[in-house]
Amino acid sequence: MDPDEPLDPASLPALDRRVTGCRACPRLVEWREEVARTKRAAFADRTYWGRPVPGFGPADARLLIVGLAPAAHGGNRTGRMFTGDRSGDVLYQALYDVGLASQPASVSADDGLALHGVRITSPVHCAPPANKPTPRERDTCRPWLVQELRLLRPTLRAAVVLGAFGWQAALPAFAEAGWAVPRPRPAFAHGARVPLDGLDLFGCFHVSQRNTFTGRLTPEMLREVLHTAATAAGLS
Repeated sequence: MDPDEPLDPASLPALDRRVTGCRACPRLVEWREEVARTKRAAFADRTYWGRPVPGFGPADARLLIVGLAPAAHGGNRTGRMFTGDRSGDVLYQALYDVGLASQPASVSADDGLALHGVRITSPVHCAPPANKPTPRERDTCRPWLVQELRLLRPTLRAAVVLGAFGWQAALPAFAEAGWAVPRPRPAFAHGARVPLDGLDLFGCFHVSQRNTFTGRLTPEMLREVLHTAATAAGLS
């Protein structure tokens, strides 16, 4: 699948369908499919998605959340961003708490969860070994994010980027999609706020288990960033 080919029709659902067929990174393809075959014992009776995970949320979103990559037994299992793992538990609870999600938990792609004015995506759409995509894999996947940003641009007013990896991947994508990104590029920091032309970009520590278990990122800290971003996006 070539993300640079024109979409027909030029829509977010069409892009999402094409994302799920991508096989551009051999290491990621091998890993995601191996995980889907061998499974985790707790999910031995489940059928894994085992493909690239598309973005999740409405096509007219005013707020975008950018993560890192799907988890091997989370999104790679369920087929939906941040669904079925502990990072997702933290994120969706916070989205619910600030009024941006219809329910506080995301356990499967058919659980009825809806996002209000928010879309969630990732700069890398395949689960990587050890949760660490390579720079080459990040760059290979970037055209999908650029296309997604271009399709969201008419309504998008704010974005929250989770973690330094996502920040490093997102800034070039926003620039390529047509936003004026300052140079030198702003450094990542939790609570950072960077005004682009017509869009506010926010930094937030990633909702990884390491960050949430150690208290580096607390639920209060996450809710504060999401609330501030939602206000900037006109969603409050």
